[in-house]
Amino acid sequence: MEIVARFEISRRSYLDREGRLLGELPAGLAAPDLHRRLYRAMVLARAFDAKAVALQRTGQLGTYASSLGQEAIGAAVGTAMDASDVLAPNYRDVAAQLVRGVTLLELLLYWGGDERGSDFAGPREDLPVCIPVATQACHAVGVAAAMQLRRQPRAVVCTLGDGATSKGDFYEALNLAGAWGLPVVFVINNNQWAISVPRTAQSAVETLAQKAIAAGIPGEQVDGNDALAVYQAVHEGLERARGGGGASLIEALSYRMGDHTTADDAGRYRDDGEVAAHWKSDPIPRLRALMAEHDGWDKTREEQLHAECAEAIATAVDAYRSTPPPPASAMFEHLYAELPEALAEQRAELAAGAGRDHG
Repeated sequence: MEIVARFEISRRSYLDREGRLLGELPAGLAAPDLHRRLYRAMVLARAFDAKAVALQRTGQLGTYASSLGQEAIGAAVGTAMDASDVLAPNYRDVAAQLVRGVTLLELLLYWGGDERGSDFAGPREDLPVCIPVATQACHAVGVAAAMQLRRQPRAVVCTLGDGATSKGDFYEALNLAGAWGLPVVFVINNNQWAISVPRTAQSAVETLAQKAIAAGIPGEQVDGNDALAVYQAVHEGLERARGGGGASLIEALSYRMGDHTTADDAGRYRDDGEVAAHWKSDPIPRLRALMAEHDGWDKTREEQLHAECAEAIATAVDAYRSTPPPPASAMFEHLYAELPEALAEQRAELAAGAGRDHG
């Protein structure tokens, strides 16, 4: 018997659970400014998360997907991307979207059921939040193919959960990205749960990163609660993609500290002790400890940051509450470049009916 190929998957981490360095950081990764940017993004995302859940519980917001305990992944993804790159997000990417320039008000509008929240003032070419599981992987590959055809030095980041890697959309997108050498980086947020299905029941593979092997692209696993590790892995993947090196896959290990969404009750299918144990890997105090040790981060700066985040969120919530609801005709918008005749007739009928009501 002849062995024709061998494969291995590496795991990357720079910080231990207490925020201590495990070794020398790559060039540029020790910059205090980078640490502060990552940390601010995580703190803001967590504060927004808490407010969004509170608004949903009081009937002021629709179903919401919390990113509690997973903020390092989104913060790192958004920070590693260039402005010209494109994000194809799933529904747990508040941190990445905020870094990319999506506003707090836009996020509130979206989760409140108002499509104007997807009309980003900042990242105009970023894709809207994708609710169907894994379909954004196909969208990302399509965008990456367009970039390749246009010979643009740009790349796409597709974020998805561990459950999405069990879908056919994911495998088809991954295969095409590898076959065509497309400029796309797939980032898996392996938070251990696909709603009520644990990671161990979803796939027999030892790592989700090794699913890259079948596609012929690089795959690696990183500590998803180590913001520096996620940032560096995504940064390197994007550099490779923009330079013509093709696609790559990153599995970021984390844990979903809250319910799947506000429509879920995780207490029905997992043990509280399991959740409590994972708080020891919380990404926010881990990075804060590093900053306190090496960057001069102190209590005053910490309190100032939390105050700034609270003020920004309060302002956005006030604006959200005072935003007039969209007209009924909005249901026909954002569907087609040119509305089909049948829908155009329905829109006209709606307008005529509204006119009679006002008359």
